[in-house]
Amino acid sequence: MTQLSRRDFTHGTLGSLLTFSLLETLFEADAFAADVKPITAKWLTDLHQIGLDVRGKKLKQVEWQAKTEELFKQVNLPDLLKFIDFEKLSKNVQFRDQGEKSMRPKFPEVEGLPTKLVFGHQVFALQKDRSVVPHGHDNMATAFLILQGDFHGRHYDRLEDHKDHFIVKPTIDDKFTVGGCSTVSDHKDNVHWFKATSETGFIFNIHVLNIVEGKRSGRIYMDPNGEKIAGGKIRARKIGASEAYKLYG
Repeated sequence: MTQLSRRDFTHGTLGSLLTFSLLETLFEADAFAADVKPITAKWLTDLHQIGLDVRGKKLKQVEWQAKTEELFKQVNLPDLLKFIDFEKLSKNVQFRDQGEKSMRPKFPEVEGLPTKLVFGHQVFALQKDRSVVPHGHDNMATAFLILQGDFHGRHYDRLEDHKDHFIVKPTIDDKFTVGGCSTVSDHKDNVHWFKATSETGFIFNIHVLNIVEGKRSGRIYMDPNGEKIAGGKIRARKIGASEAYKLYG
């Protein structure tokens, strides 16, 4: 067996330590993701532009939905996960006993990516059988992209508003897995409900507020398991957030 001199051993050890230190520095500096950033930044910039267009009335809300779903289907998901540092984000999640845990990853600064995007963004984290509860929106356009896990996703068209209920009609009832997406606007599929069917699940969400200037933006909650009426419609009772989470969270 070849005998290593103390000098050779020390040199080799220092070399390994330096290599490990360099790798650690590269990871900390996010050097490995450098080639990813411009691609994902371009994708986010495109989302930003169509968000501006829908707020500026250059796009109809249903056109925004179609273009957003097209972009969501084009995204390189592994690159997006690196961009938002999903591994770190999801490492020690404190899941909620009811409903979703909302986390807001910070996008890295990249040349060409606006520093103030027109849309808000978040990642929802859920345990099995927990839901992003049935709700609609007023004056908002939103989109979901499944990052990890499996979901049962349902959408409804909100057809009529009444004092104590809504008239809705089911439009989507499907399984959603990684890469699956859907959108919501005031004009199409404007109530949604996503329930995690895997042990854990994560959803990337964007939301454009104040589509119509001067009009309130926000969530409205309902119970979609209401009375079934003619034409495949449902009389869905208006409820508050606390009851929605108690029933479906």
